[in-house]
Amino acid sequence: MDKFRMMFQFLQSNQESFMNGICGIMALASAQMYSAFEFNCPCMPEYNYAYGIGLLLIPPIWFFLLGFVLNNNVSVLAEEWKRPAGQRRKDPTILRYMFVSITQRSLIAPMVWVSVTLMDGKSFLCAFSVDLNIERFGNYSLLNGMSEMEKLKLLARIPCKDLFEHQEIRVAASRYIKCISQACGWMFLLMMTFTAFLIRAIRPCFTQAAFLKTKYWSHYIDIERKMFDDTCKEHAKSFAKVCIQQYFEGISGEMRGFHNQRSSKDDSEDEDGDNKKSDEEKLLGIRAQDDMNKVLWNWHTCKPALALRKENTNGEHNGTLNGEANGATNGFVKGHTHGVEKKEWAVYYSKV
Repeated sequence: MDKFRMMFQFLQSNQESFMNGICGIMALASAQMYSAFEFNCPCMPEYNYAYGIGLLLIPPIWFFLLGFVLNNNVSVLAEEWKRPAGQRRKDPTILRYMFVSITQRSLIAPMVWVSVTLMDGKSFLCAFSVDLNIERFGNYSLLNGMSEMEKLKLLARIPCKDLFEHQEIRVAASRYIKCISQACGWMFLLMMTFTAFLIRAIRPCFTQAAFLKTKYWSHYIDIERKMFDDTCKEHAKSFAKVCIQQYFEGISGEMRGFHNQRSSKDDSEDEDGDNKKSDEEKLLGIRAQDDMNKVLWNWHTCKPALALRKENTNGEHNGTLNGEANGATNGFVKGHTHGVEKKEWAVYYSKV
């Protein structure tokens, strides 16, 4: 159980590995579903084509949409696309890169389904059995005296072993159509593999700088959202803890009872003081519901610009380094004003 928990935590920490694992599971699920699926061709000229082509196309569309649903980056893409510009402009190339990345992963399971279906050939046989020229497989007198509708009904029964009497013709026709289906399957795999090779290998060679830029900022958007969610969770946890403590303190007057030993009381007070201090630091100065709602609204409507300010650890000339934007906010640092020259004083003490 611990191994599974560690694996799940690793996949959660690494978003790309997590999504690749989801795509692999979906691919295996598609192949397993096809092997467990009971194929029943209707063997009717009106429905054979619809059933065969529907089995070939509808499940891949479902797997494709399921890949979008299970991909966490879809919400990131939608949020980045619909958010107001604010102080941070939206780059269409980043949105395009994220959409292409999601689409590539979502196409894996549909490709597996189409490949397995074409290699098996049952849906192809059901869809195109009515288009066969049965005279090519022997017994030319089989269709003599039949109307066109009767010929179509006879050809539609080829996929059904129990309904077609001439087994030799049925086996020959089935092998012929399955051979064509397998050839289409191999061509499909070759085409998809070659397309993936062009996208993954050749594209970065021509636009390496743009590719690295879009890849970096797409990862940044994902990481920024995760860290913002984690910060909100920590703030909500500290906010709830402080709110509950203040509630009980207001009701009972004191949350902790006094003990007989002074030392234990002092130790507990010191420990509780440290906990309160840490909780207060995690609140980041936001202590009201309206203030938090305003912070969240501003984060959505006007995200900060991607230009970090340079901070000075000594606190000297902070307004000059941060510019006019931070000059008013950081007006006094350690008791000194901006632009005021510090004077050195010498003090002499006499032993007399």
